[in-house]
Amino acid sequence: MDTKDLPNIDMQCLTDIDKQKLTGVNASATKPKILLLYGSLRERSFSRLATEEAARILEFFGAQTRTFDPSGLPLPDDSSDQHPKVQELRELAQWSEGMVWSSPERHGAMTAVMKAQIDWIPLAHQGVRPTQGKTLALIQVCGGSQSFNAVNQMRVLGRWMRMITIPNQSSVPKAWMEFDDDNRMKPSSLYDRIVDVMEELVKFTLLTRDCSEYLVDRYSERKESAEEFRQRIDQRSI
Repeated sequence: MDTKDLPNIDMQCLTDIDKQKLTGVNASATKPKILLLYGSLRERSFSRLATEEAARILEFFGAQTRTFDPSGLPLPDDSSDQHPKVQELRELAQWSEGMVWSSPERHGAMTAVMKAQIDWIPLAHQGVRPTQGKTLALIQVCGGSQSFNAVNQMRVLGRWMRMITIPNQSSVPKAWMEFDDDNRMKPSSLYDRIVDVMEELVKFTLLTRDCSEYLVDRYSERKESAEEFRQRIDQRSI
């Protein structure tokens, strides 16, 4: 990415992530694949603007990004999972190695738009777990004073989806004051935190990409699979 796209970053304090310093990481490996989800359909959605800033930063750090547009996504159970927007979302979830979830806080929680996207991504589907072992970073934007209700709630969901949710997170209070007329985030400690979170996300993704299946390999699931295999053998012998 051209550094001109990141005018608010002190380039003397920011360098490409040195993969050689990350033990066990292949420096020639493909770029980390990060899916970004945002939780508002407003024309000027600050959660979307935050994801756009996050995507620029991720690309500077060497990631490839895709952002899902939730407009037109039906409510869960109000449509078949064959709906084109559902299929698009699930294909992107399968494609990704990590995700960024960015939601406004509404009534002390994430928005319905954000939750619907997460609900449409199955925990397991046809023997595949689309989110298990993948990394996750969290952002919330607030209309008023700073709060952490949405990121804390999304952290619970990340754990439920068996994702590796990174320790750092971002909460942007009075988001309407943090973006200029060109829809770019103004320089501030809040912007710096998003840089921190994206840097950490790329590092965690690189560190875990080759061992994520091993990290989430569970005794109970191996036992369940073995039992299912024995039952199939028994049925064939009848």
